[in-house]
Amino acid sequence: KIMIFPEGTCTNRSCLITFKPGAFIPGVPVQPVVLRYPNKLDTITWTWQGPGALEILWLTLCQFHNSVEIEFLPVYIPSEEERKNPVLYANNVRRVMAEALGVSVTDYTFEDCQLALAEGQLRLPSDTCLLEFAKLVRSLGLKPETLEDDLDKYAASAMKMKKEKVDLKEFSAYLEFPVSHTLENMFALFDENEDGIIDIREFVIALSVVCKPSKTLETIQLAFQLYQSENGTITEEDLAHILKTAMGVSQINVTHLFRAVDEEEKGEITYDDFYRFAELHPHFAEDYLYADQMGAETGLETSSLSAPNGICTDFSPENAEDKNKPLQKKLN
Repeated sequence: KIMIFPEGTCTNRSCLITFKPGAFIPGVPVQPVVLRYPNKLDTITWTWQGPGALEILWLTLCQFHNSVEIEFLPVYIPSEEERKNPVLYANNVRRVMAEALGVSVTDYTFEDCQLALAEGQLRLPSDTCLLEFAKLVRSLGLKPETLEDDLDKYAASAMKMKKEKVDLKEFSAYLEFPVSHTLENMFALFDENEDGIIDIREFVIALSVVCKPSKTLETIQLAFQLYQSENGTITEEDLAHILKTAMGVSQINVTHLFRAVDEEEKGEITYDDFYRFAELHPHFAEDYLYADQMGAETGLETSSLSAPNGICTDFSPENAEDKNKPLQKKLN
């Protein structure tokens, strides 16, 4: 017998995230098992953020006893449809386990959590559309963690196109994917004026963030290459487009940041200018972007969601966007 933790990570018990389908591909019956920790202080469901291991160990030892309840649910025998569709099988088993635990389910995956909590210099705001974008990328059968070679190909193609915008059919040809509902939803995220055309450079920047969430400066360097003029410079308007896309928000004021980088007041900056500034001000986003805009109507509110057990960020459906709402566009 094989025991598998299908979420692929530890979460904070507020919900069940998407199960990885590997355990369900064979299409054989599984024995769902749920765990409960009825302790006053939850130090067991520790995740990759929060207190360190020694602090967790100390808090655990400070309790007179630590309990765990193990419930074996009835063996789940897959239907013929579930045997043919591991994702459906995994989702249905997850639903049974969630009902037993009395929690909700969410379409967030482990990779989404990594993206939302990445330690790059541009942390994602809570209403970013990049989590939706990442989900659509996976729905196309692409794996963000293995997309770097494809990213180079898409970027090279976008550089040749420069400012040229494309329609849905051209976007389909660019990605070499047939037009589908998923592709239409992805296209809609970047259709800022709802006029049926998008700037392909924005797609490349968003894809870079999803592929390399912690490597902020690499994404910004790529964005400079996509937007820069012949003399290697970009304007304040260009920087606004870059950062709006990199953060997945509809509005952002970059004037304070741009003027700080543009010390000579030339009205344009190079990537070298930006890199030198970022080296001197490693927290430039907090100092020049978030500080002035937290809570404003721009949607740049903090990404520090509530932590029900004081240890892990809450990714439960109550804190996620309603799935029945239309896709939030990067720009409106």
